[in-house]
Amino acid sequence: MNIIPRDIPPRSVWVLEQAGIHPLLARLYAARGVTGTEELDDALAKLLPPSSMLGLPEAATLLADAIAQDKRLCVVADYDCDGATACAVAVRGLKLLGAQHVAYIVPDRIVDGYGLTAPIAQRVKDSGADVLITVDNGIASMDGVAHARSLGLQVLVTDHHLPAAELPDADVIVNPNQPGCAFASKSIAGVGVMFYVLLALRSELRARGVLDAATQPKLDTLLPLVALGTVADVVKLDANNRRLVAQGLKRVRALAMPAGIASLFVASGRSAPVATTFDFGFALGPRINAAGRLSDMTLGIECLLTDDPARADELAKTLDGINRERRVIEGDMREQAMQIAESLFDEGDEPPPAICVFDPDFHEGVVGIVASRIKDKLHRPAFVFAASAAPGKEHELKGSGRSIPGFHLRDALDLVAKRHPGVLLRFGGHAMAAGCTIHEDGLDTFEQGLIDVAQEWLDAATLTRRLETDGPLAPEYRRVDLVDTLHKEVWGQGFAAPTFSEEVEVLSQRLVGEKHLALKLKHQGQPVDGIWFGHTEPLPARVTLAYRLDADEWNGVRRVRFLVEGAQS
Repeated sequence: MNIIPRDIPPRSVWVLEQAGIHPLLARLYAARGVTGTEELDDALAKLLPPSSMLGLPEAATLLADAIAQDKRLCVVADYDCDGATACAVAVRGLKLLGAQHVAYIVPDRIVDGYGLTAPIAQRVKDSGADVLITVDNGIASMDGVAHARSLGLQVLVTDHHLPAAELPDADVIVNPNQPGCAFASKSIAGVGVMFYVLLALRSELRARGVLDAATQPKLDTLLPLVALGTVADVVKLDANNRRLVAQGLKRVRALAMPAGIASLFVASGRSAPVATTFDFGFALGPRINAAGRLSDMTLGIECLLTDDPARADELAKTLDGINRERRVIEGDMREQAMQIAESLFDEGDEPPPAICVFDPDFHEGVVGIVASRIKDKLHRPAFVFAASAAPGKEHELKGSGRSIPGFHLRDALDLVAKRHPGVLLRFGGHAMAAGCTIHEDGLDTFEQGLIDVAQEWLDAATLTRRLETDGPLAPEYRRVDLVDTLHKEVWGQGFAAPTFSEEVEVLSQRLVGEKHLALKLKHQGQPVDGIWFGHTEPLPARVTLAYRLDADEWNGVRRVRFLVEGAQS
């Protein structure tokens, strides 16, 4: 591992300090490309205007007409946290804006697969709906959209995934990544796209005189859902996404949130008044996602839709139980998958440039998490496959992949598909995460195809794990109040949480729980506790550590603790 301190532009630091930003925060912001305080203004008025998103006026017209004509609307969701929150935002928001008939359908991961398929379109028609609205899916659903249109349904696609060369023949498409869209935040999550659709619809209803400034509903009640889905989908937190997340966090901390989110905080043992992006990403998000992985995402969506606190508590406890089951399945699978991955190369040798792992006993609902663990440990693009459990699809393998910086996973799949026609039955995704379905006979061809692309695209520097840090921590900043200050900020993908690095002395070390290394360190001449979760190998007496700041409580006293992220001897 190479620990690399980030470049910190002194001019930007000076500008931010002059504007009254705390010196430590000024340094952290500047290292992440912030050059002025306007980028840190999280006011709703600073959000990118809906007018710049292609398709929004047409979407607003379609929905306003549907509401005026009392049409039945049906949302087709996705089975991850972004899809679940986007569905909840759509259903809640459309009802707030006057829609009387709003239902939803969420595909089953195993039976239906991803996205709007022809059978799902048929189910929407059979439910009596007139208008089909996709959230967090649809941009790759050529057949599903075509079938829905043939049934007489109006189709509004709202999505954020990268489109293929051909777009579906929907009535309206809203996706900032479609050709010709000038919306500056290409990283907005599916839930964010749906929120923008509602903003445009409200404007259209004002223009028609249906609403006015006094009677229009406040859509900011939806922002906790937008924030949760945005963080959980691990999209890049550009300035616009940070504003959406910051606004959602403010409402959660003020306890102004849907009952389901409040119950999920309780079920996960987290405290809403001091909520952080880490709570969304590592506590609430996984509990929502677990429903889509092992059970039925309807549980997750119902938890986010209910206004009954008792019902919300019941659903949150159920989701917590499913998540515990997911952890057990994932733990067993991870161990097995790691053994298979490490058998692909001799001890002491470098792993191949891309890793593919399959076992007939793997659970397809957990392949993405396991791929992420392999990617983290071996620093290679990794795909994990499971046999499809869908009826009639027994000879198909469903895979999920995670990538490293410098390797665009969806583009890599596209190239494999072009070089090996017929091997990929379906695929889609982003730069860092993607999924695909292949025939079981095509696994070896797929694996070699992915390795070939990785050999062409990745060089030695990219294949070496780099951990970017914010350099040394001045001893005067090693304070509990500053830990709390840092935790309140919006950190995440593309706007990394502060990680410091420097040489420290290791005073003592011991294993706790058989898999974590507890440390006593000397930092800048003063003792400090540290812990390295999931690491068991001892450290030398002097070592360069990369660490995040945390506050540990013991006997009612809170002290700073270092959470170690990596080491370089």
